[in-house]
Amino acid sequence: MSDSRPVSPPSRWSRRRVIGLGLLLLVVAAIAWLVLRPSAKQGGPGGRAGGRPPMAAMANLPVPVRIATAAQQDIDIFLRSLGTVTAYNTVTVRSRVSGELVDVAFQEGQQVKAGDLLAQVDPRAFQVALDQARGTQMQNLAQLENARRDLQRYQALFKQDSIARQQVDTQAALVRQYEGTVKSDQANVDNAKLQLDYARITAPISGRLGLRQVDRGNLVSSADTNGLVVITQTQPISVVFTLPETQLPEVRAELAAGKTLTVDAYDRADTRRIATGTLETLDNQIDVTTGTLKLKARFDNADDALFPNQFVNVRLHVLTRKDVTAMPTAAVQQGSAGAFVFLVQDDNTIAVRQVKLGAINSGMVAVNEGLKPGDRVVTEGTDRLRAGAKVEILGGAEVIPATRDKTLGAGAPAGTTPASK
Repeated sequence: MSDSRPVSPPSRWSRRRVIGLGLLLLVVAAIAWLVLRPSAKQGGPGGRAGGRPPMAAMANLPVPVRIATAAQQDIDIFLRSLGTVTAYNTVTVRSRVSGELVDVAFQEGQQVKAGDLLAQVDPRAFQVALDQARGTQMQNLAQLENARRDLQRYQALFKQDSIARQQVDTQAALVRQYEGTVKSDQANVDNAKLQLDYARITAPISGRLGLRQVDRGNLVSSADTNGLVVITQTQPISVVFTLPETQLPEVRAELAAGKTLTVDAYDRADTRRIATGTLETLDNQIDVTTGTLKLKARFDNADDALFPNQFVNVRLHVLTRKDVTAMPTAAVQQGSAGAFVFLVQDDNTIAVRQVKLGAINSGMVAVNEGLKPGDRVVTEGTDRLRAGAKVEILGGAEVIPATRDKTLGAGAPAGTTPASK
C-alpha cells in the first residue's frame, strides 16, 4: 500500500532569498568589470598604464643592445706564465785575510763596478811581512852572485889544469842551489804582496750592494759566514719561468727559425708592464712532476725595475697572426655545443651563429670560423636575446634596462644555453 503525500510548493520567503542573491552577484560582477576592464586610452594594447604587458606583446618589443663589428686585424699570440726574477751573479764579499777593519768605503744600496774599493783591513802587518821577504831575497841574491863569480874562476882554473873537476862541479851545484833559494824568496815576496793586496777589499763584480754586515773596528777573517756585504748583479738580470710541454713546439719552431722572441714582465696584478726583454735559453729537460720546462729571459733592467726574487707575470710573444677576423671577447657566449655569438642581421634581427675561436689578446679574440669582417655581434644586452628577436642598437651612455622577463633559449643552438654577459 503506497504512501502518497502532496508536494508542497516552495515558500515565498525562500524564493525571494534566491532572487536577491542572484541580483547581488550580478551587481558585484558588473562593478568588477567596470573597475578591472582594460582601458585602451590609458594603457593601449598593452593594458593599463604602469601595468605589465602580456608576454606575447613583450616578446615583440625591440631588445636594447650594444654591438661591435668584426674586423680584419693582426693578433699577437702570447704565452703566459709566472716567473721569478733571478740575478746572474750574487757574491758575498768576505775578507781573504784576518785583521782589523779600519775603513768601510761604500754606502748601502750603492751601485759599484768591479774593482771599486769596498773596505780596508789594517795593512801594517802585511807590509812588515813583505819587507821581511824582500830582505831575505836580497841576502840570497848576494850569495847567488858570489857563487856565480866563484864558478867562473873555477872554470878558468880548470882549463889551466890548476884545480880538480870535482871542485868545479861542486861550485856549479852551489850556484843552482842559490838560484832555487832566490826563486823561493821571490815566491815569498809575491805572497806577501798578495796578502797586502787582499787587505784592500774590492768589488769582484759590478752590481748593487746590500746592507752592511760588519762595522769599522771589528776583526774580520775569511771564516766569517756573513761577510761584509752582498753584491747582486742587476744589470742585466734574468727571469726564470715555466711553460707546459704542450706549448714547447711553437716556441722551439720560432727559435729554430732564428727569430728573437720578446718577453714582457708585468707586475703581480698583471696590469702594468715593468720591463721588456728577450728569451735567452731553454732548460734541457722537462720536470716530470709538473710536465713543464724552465725558460730564461734576459732583461737589460737599466732602470732597476726588476729586483732579484721578485715574482712577475710573464708574457712570451711567440708570433703574430696577420689579417685575421677578430671581435671583442665580450661578444662570445658559451653553451654545451661550444662558443657562439648573437649576430645582428641587416633587418636588426638576431641570428645565433656558432664560431670557432683562436688566439686572444687585449680584449680581442680571433675567429677562425663563423664570422667575416663587417659582421655585427652583440656585446651587451644578451640576456634577453633569442633567434629572430628584434633589437634596438644603443650607443653612447644610454643604459640598457634591467631584465624583466627571461625569454632565452628559443634561439640558442640545440643543447646550448645562452650565457649572459
